[in-house]
Amino acid sequence: MNPSDNPLLRDEVLPPFTAIRPEHVEPAMIAIIEENLRAIDRLVTQPDPCWESLVQPLHNLNDRLEKAWAPVSHMNAVVQNEALRAAHDACLPQLSAYHTRLGQHRGLYAAYRSIRDSNAYEALSQAQKKTIDNALRDFSLSGIGLDEPGQQRFAAISSRLSELASQFANHVLDATRIWGKYVEDESQLAGLPDTALNLARAQAEAKGQQGFLLTLDAPCYIAVMTYADNRELRREMYEAYVTRASECGPQAGQFDNGAIISEILALRHELARLLGFNSYAHYSLATKMAESPEQVTAFLHDLVRRSRPVALEELATLKQFAQEQHGCDDLASWDVAWFSEKLREQSYAVDQEQLRQYFPLEKVLSGLFLLIEKLFAVRIAPEEGVALWHPDAEAFTVSRNGAVIARFFTDFYARENKRGGAWMGDCRVRRLLDDGSVQLPVAFLTCNFMAPNAQQPCLLTFDDVTTLFHEFGHGLHHMLTQVDCAPVSGINGVEWDAVELPSQFLENWCWQPEVIPTISAHYQSGEPLPAAMLAKMLAARNFQSGLQMLRQLEFALFDFLLHWQYDPARPVQSVLDEVREGVAVLMPPVFNRFQNSFSHIFAGGYAAGYYSYKWAEVLSADAFAAFEENGVLDDATCARFLGDILERGGTEDAMTLFRRFRGREPAVDALLRHSGLAGREAA
Repeated sequence: MNPSDNPLLRDEVLPPFTAIRPEHVEPAMIAIIEENLRAIDRLVTQPDPCWESLVQPLHNLNDRLEKAWAPVSHMNAVVQNEALRAAHDACLPQLSAYHTRLGQHRGLYAAYRSIRDSNAYEALSQAQKKTIDNALRDFSLSGIGLDEPGQQRFAAISSRLSELASQFANHVLDATRIWGKYVEDESQLAGLPDTALNLARAQAEAKGQQGFLLTLDAPCYIAVMTYADNRELRREMYEAYVTRASECGPQAGQFDNGAIISEILALRHELARLLGFNSYAHYSLATKMAESPEQVTAFLHDLVRRSRPVALEELATLKQFAQEQHGCDDLASWDVAWFSEKLREQSYAVDQEQLRQYFPLEKVLSGLFLLIEKLFAVRIAPEEGVALWHPDAEAFTVSRNGAVIARFFTDFYARENKRGGAWMGDCRVRRLLDDGSVQLPVAFLTCNFMAPNAQQPCLLTFDDVTTLFHEFGHGLHHMLTQVDCAPVSGINGVEWDAVELPSQFLENWCWQPEVIPTISAHYQSGEPLPAAMLAKMLAARNFQSGLQMLRQLEFALFDFLLHWQYDPARPVQSVLDEVREGVAVLMPPVFNRFQNSFSHIFAGGYAAGYYSYKWAEVLSADAFAAFEENGVLDDATCARFLGDILERGGTEDAMTLFRRFRGREPAVDALLRHSGLAGREAA
């Protein structure tokens, strides 16, 4: 196929987004996969394989495929339509088969083993050695040791799991998109701030309607649950949201993920057993820091023990407030956010909506860029003339000493046909090219903030601010790497339960008095955040921290036990109910089907790994404690974190890198202190 006929076949620095059409996708993927397989079969016939004759050419082949697929996968998440979805999903079995074929390629395995056993291995760099070692591990995890029927079954399972993950995500997107509620009488929306009313009004206008359109997109849903005085409206939206893609609720059975979840769990368990693991949790831990399921669950239960008494106190306070101040004797799940916001305002005089007026996205971004420039000696600037997939998207360069070292794309606003949540994606990976030059890393940074409208710009809640910093932390890990071997460059090769370290680490700066003035200014007057308001915001930092901690621990335990103690006869709901019995302090209603939209574990990379958020938060809090000890903007500490963590990628085990930076093993003390739990946890 002529590259001039298909933009996905061109080797360009950045994807030609405006030229990519659904009809380009499958032909390009088929052509690249077929060419790669032929080339790999030739590579393994060479005598005396070495890095230059085998590994580097293989990286070239795989990188070509990844660079073609990255824009397709990204566009399917942010500007999806029926044709693009069909083209994307049609390629999933072929991509799965390709990666399985490589993982089970006996000639390729023998070549890697030959390099590992040769004297030349010792002359390789640390990154090259880690690449070889990881590859041999991954051959094992791909079924290289299975007989022919076993390998075929592994391939079939892998392909089906890829399809099911996409179906799960599509169902969540469709279930979120299809629900809407038109409200003509503004009095029904009493309590909603202007930001939410303006959004709902703009959404109705976009559909050619009068009044207001409420949706299940996060900016609208969160605003209603937090501020709408209409309790019945909150209950209605809560039920619609927590029953998405399930057999319950207003869309009962329409996009039900129940059967998909059952099949995913069964196939994951079968795959793990096929490879000799006791469970999928054991299989998952083969590439993580944690050494055993027992270690993971002990870690999570210890945090439950420390935080649940605090959460019980917080809930009792909330119930007392609801009863005494508002006459509510039956606090329900759809009341928690509303009463919590009222309690926060009374306790700390913090008005979240007033606060967000001081955090327009443009100001937060400029302050974030200044912070990154100060911490890591780089400069961030917009890049003009770049092809983009949507008018909301933007492109930027990252430079050091006048030379561009990375690029990134942003896409920050929620909209129809865009997947919910926030994430960093890999567009290009840093690696050494055959001519001696370096391919620079490129990242996708995606959020779902409330879009600007005719009345106001994009104004961020403080949760939005921390989300933005979080994703940029991931982006820095990807973009500031100095590793030239693709499989261990940036976030590649980093243990999954350590990959959240840089992202959660960067969140800490949102709360620093030295930083807040640079990321805040009133969107109309430009006035700085008043000192009194800042003091109240900082005082309220750990408001309901116990409840927030338990929520994440509930998710993590549910995920891990689901995969560790898999029983096909046991309903998924019963696993979740049992976890809640031991963790939750307020049981949700029986119709709640949280699991049916838990995309992290059923459509993402967090299966038997959601605990990673808390595991890595121990690392990130302890790492930030070094800055607290030396000064949050201390140049020497910044340089060590850059050199020991961000630049090293996956070239060494995460624990080795952490010890090098911190000079010791990680400790949980900083996490408890940052969460406001130190001294309050159970004995």
